[in-house]
Amino acid sequence: MYRILIVEDDAVIAGAMAEHLCSWGFEAKTVEDLSAVLEELAAFGPHLVLLDVSLPFHNGFYWCAQIRRQSPVPVIFISSRSEDMDIVMAVNMGGDDYIAKPFSMEVLLAKVQAMLRRSYDYEAAPPMPRFRGAILDAGSSCLLLEGNRVELTKNEVRILSILLENPEKVVSREAIMLRLWDSDEFVDDNTLTVNVNRLRRTLAAAGLGQDCIHTHKGQGYSIHV
Repeated sequence: MYRILIVEDDAVIAGAMAEHLCSWGFEAKTVEDLSAVLEELAAFGPHLVLLDVSLPFHNGFYWCAQIRRQSPVPVIFISSRSEDMDIVMAVNMGGDDYIAKPFSMEVLLAKVQAMLRRSYDYEAAPPMPRFRGAILDAGSSCLLLEGNRVELTKNEVRILSILLENPEKVVSREAIMLRLWDSDEFVDDNTLTVNVNRLRRTLAAAGLGQDCIHTHKGQGYSIHV
């Protein structure tokens, strides 16, 4: 399910957009605190952002520039300001498309679907795994948690990925080592133990608890989400 973050200060418009997108199978969320857009972006991990230009605190051009510093997520501007200079500014700030108000929900849906097709494998783009309030961004080798980035090593990403693909299930040591062998570095049984323990410490330091990863003696590991 694709996640869409709506940054709009008109509650009626934002609610109508969210309702329509949800009716088409998307997970749509409106930003609650318009002074903390980046924090809500990091917590939600959207595949697409719908961003109004005229906002309190900072305008949409400002927020788009801030988003671009930390994420390549597609951004569609939505605004009653449809002058050429506004559209040029939106593109220069990193926006991917522009919808002028007033607009129909059918136009909004078509724009969203087209942007997702261009940006992702529309048939099979899996959402980023989430657990205990954190989001695993494997492409950037980090966890996103409450607006903060927790950097991970490539091996930590690989171990966490295979465990999150099988939540609450035991994943054999052999299966994890095969995933780690995708790298250029040979991984033996002792190296796996070292890497799992390092990942445990990383998750604990991030505030996700000491009990995320369980050892099943003679079998493998499981993650409790």
